[in-house]
Amino acid sequence: MAGFSDIPGAVIGENGIDHFGDAFREQRRLAAGSAVVPLGDRTVIEVAGPERLGWLDSITSQSVGRLTPGESTELLVLDPQGRVEHAAGVVDDGSSTWLIADADDAEALATWLTRMKFRTQATVEVRTDLTLLGFVDGGAAADRVLAAASAPADVPLVWVDPWQRVSAGGHQYAEIADHPGAELAWRVAIVTEEAADAFAATASSDEVAGLLAAEALRIAAWRPRWSAEVDERSLPHESDWIRTAVHLNKGCYRGQETVAKVHNLGHPPRRLAALHLDGSEAVLPAVGDPVLSGDDEVGHITSVARHHEDGPIALAILSRRTPVGDLVVRAEGADIAATQQVIVPADAGATADIPRLTRLSRRPSAPDPRRAG
Repeated sequence: MAGFSDIPGAVIGENGIDHFGDAFREQRRLAAGSAVVPLGDRTVIEVAGPERLGWLDSITSQSVGRLTPGESTELLVLDPQGRVEHAAGVVDDGSSTWLIADADDAEALATWLTRMKFRTQATVEVRTDLTLLGFVDGGAAADRVLAAASAPADVPLVWVDPWQRVSAGGHQYAEIADHPGAELAWRVAIVTEEAADAFAATASSDEVAGLLAAEALRIAAWRPRWSAEVDERSLPHESDWIRTAVHLNKGCYRGQETVAKVHNLGHPPRRLAALHLDGSEAVLPAVGDPVLSGDDEVGHITSVARHHEDGPIALAILSRRTPVGDLVVRAEGADIAATQQVIVPADAGATADIPRLTRLSRRPSAPDPRRAG
């Protein structure tokens, strides 16, 4: 990542390069496919060996046993009670399976996989010598990144985020036809450090974006992430993660019984919601800030950003019984009004043939307080 940090304007944060001087401009360029994000907050795990796919299929939530070279998906590792322990994007090249995990989870995931190998012909290695570059497909950045992508088995290592549509075996709880995730063609290329440095050496400030830009686009797409939406209680149903990370019809795996029971017979105790925040306050809530309905605390913020079109936005995990209506986020020094957009409805789970409603606008229906007066 050293090459990118040398680009003028780079501002280094806790997990990587936050921005290059103009986060809103970077968002617009990233969304248009003309900028690349060095993803210092994610790490690659290589799983090699002839039995890797069948083994991963047997211990995770996703059906990966028949992945073809170049095919992408994502998986979860659940505990026996169906709670999320680990998450990773998956791309196979015919020789190895490459897992893309949040940096804070990578070592723990690799350790767990190693413990679960027993006599399986597979190896697990955290590849700290590789770099990840994120981009939106369809723009000028794609060709350059694809050319830089590593291809040790003659298959370019590019993860295609499945969030744009419901995966085979998955199920969407969001009662909406034009899901915002469909708008984000997110890709992650795995590149060598040398290739990343060479890319950065020839990149202009107009061709790069920081982690803040990537997070804003993710939040606007309602896309859950291990480092943000997962805690010790998280079920995949709560954040609509069954949409892409769980195959409901595959064979047995740890946590499957809970997944099936909640989906077919019950309801998850919490639900993910999108919040459009009052932009008249200078304060932006922090992750963990409480969300209130009236005088009752009903949940907390999991992700927050300033979006280049929608203004301040957030994702929040709420109690299932939280009323559908306006909420308040209690941030330091301010109570911030929030218009709620339901992602996972209260009756998610034991429902069938949920009608899909057309999403009229990405903006809340209430007047934007930033334009008041």
